[in-house]
Amino acid sequence: MKYIQLTIFKTKAIGLSLLCTLCITSCAGQIEKNATSLKFIPEQTKIHADSISVKAETLPEYRVDIHDKDYQGNQISGVVRTVFQDSKGNFWFGTQNGLCRKDKNGLVYFDIKNRTGQGVTVHVILEDKDGAIWIGYGGGIAKYDGRYFTNYHEKDILTTGGLWSMLMDSKGTLWVGTTQGVFTFDGKAFTPFEIPEGKVNPNFGVSTSKMIHSIMEDRKGYVWFATNGGAYRFDGKVLTNISAKDQSISNFVHQIIERKDGTFYISASNGLFHFNGKTFQNITENVLGKEVGVGCVFEDKTGAIWFSANKRDIYHYNGKTFQKIEAKIKISDHTVLPFEVNQDQQKQEGNFSPFPFQIYQDRQQRLWFVGFKGAYRFENNAFVNVTRIGPW
Repeated sequence: MKYIQLTIFKTKAIGLSLLCTLCITSCAGQIEKNATSLKFIPEQTKIHADSISVKAETLPEYRVDIHDKDYQGNQISGVVRTVFQDSKGNFWFGTQNGLCRKDKNGLVYFDIKNRTGQGVTVHVILEDKDGAIWIGYGGGIAKYDGRYFTNYHEKDILTTGGLWSMLMDSKGTLWVGTTQGVFTFDGKAFTPFEIPEGKVNPNFGVSTSKMIHSIMEDRKGYVWFATNGGAYRFDGKVLTNISAKDQSISNFVHQIIERKDGTFYISASNGLFHFNGKTFQNITENVLGKEVGVGCVFEDKTGAIWFSANKRDIYHYNGKTFQKIEAKIKISDHTVLPFEVNQDQQKQEGNFSPFPFQIYQDRQQRLWFVGFKGAYRFENNAFVNVTRIGPW
């Protein structure tokens, strides 16, 4: 029997004045961080997972384009924002239609709602040291403990479409990146973490001066932020804009990753940059030109770099040479479409190629590309479309 247990807690902001402000320690983009008293107490709702779960086989076939007569496969969703494999081997998908999980019993959708009762778009999924799954979506955060979802809503900071990134660091602090800046969350309250404002990117549909695209922690425990004002690093005391002195890299930074050798790759609106701790090098300038943006970037287990450019183009870099992936898309056992399609033909015929929001490698060492029009794995020089029926 399915049942719901619902608990509502108070919601308000407390300490509406900043007791301690930021202290500028140098003109090189360094800011010493002091404690702030400004906190936001979220509204919490707790609901049993069974009461909002729906098995995939009970749902109608999902079609990306109702006007396209070609078979499109019964997609997980038309837009898959993120994929994550937990410590138990289960796969979680964050989609434009909410959250779903693939385990040994099949594919299940969870009908998470925002504070106004609307469906959500899930942007990020992670697991904490206790095995709880954290889900960041446009209007809030959910924590899944294996039985219940606890949803955290805060109308002033977790607005619809507001959350874009999250990190659970090695100390157990949850960092939340939104269209309104960065916040830390201790399970009870959200505390602002001030980062200087950047600019609005006119080339993106959703963009603000406080936009936080991604957050990551390096091996030293430093936290990095990809923002519309550059690449920032926080060492626990001082926040530094590490890209401020270099005019070659755009302020519109999308993602930062640390390589196995301790150096970094930073994707920006004008290329992919290698940062050795002191200087930046645009490694894609000779391949893509000076003003071509790079989106998601990932280092696989072999040390090779995969990244997206021009939204749909996917490249492989082995440290010496670049390879544009001229692969095919395998939608089903009997349908194979060319990866490279003329744009006019694409608009007329409805053909498409992957438009990844995330590149991910699972514990079986398989590469996933998830994004616009579904989920894909790169296998045998082809993009295999993973639909509701697999292949898993």
